Amino acid sequence: MKLTLFIFVLSISTIVARAQQPSKGDPSVVIDDNKTVDTTSANHIYVSVQKEPQFPGGINKFFQYILQNIRYPEEARKNGIEGRVFITLVVEKDGSLSNIHVVRGISKELDAEAVRVLKSCPKWNPGIQNEHPVRVEYTMPITFSLPK
Repeated sequence: MKLTLFIFVLSISTIVARAQQPSKGDPSVVIDDNKTVDTTSANHIYVSVQKEPQFPGGINKFFQYILQNIRYPEEARKNGIEGRVFITLVVEKDGSLSNIHVVRGISKELDAEAVRVLKSCPKWNPGIQNEHPVRVEYTMPITFSLPK
């Protein structure tokens, strides 16, 4: 009896999930509270796409870019400040980065340095949804650590 109930619940869950997923040609997305968001707008920002935006050369090249361009602020170095700065940004349709801001910072100097480096970042390969470039939002950490 328990197995039958589990299979029934699983089947109903799968049907509901499939019913809420948009078809490939559907220009809108159903979100959790059953409100529909129009994704045909040029300003719509995705948080999940079929093909994620990517730094040219991949994630390892992005880490190299950060390491080569980040400058530990002297004030933070003197005070031994370390940690992660969490940044939110949008990868635009043309691959440029916009709306760069600190979500959770650790110091004024380190926060500003993380933003500076991302603002000077080369263009990324844009995110793709339904074979079209789209705007995609990311939140990423940038870690600052002093040599031991």
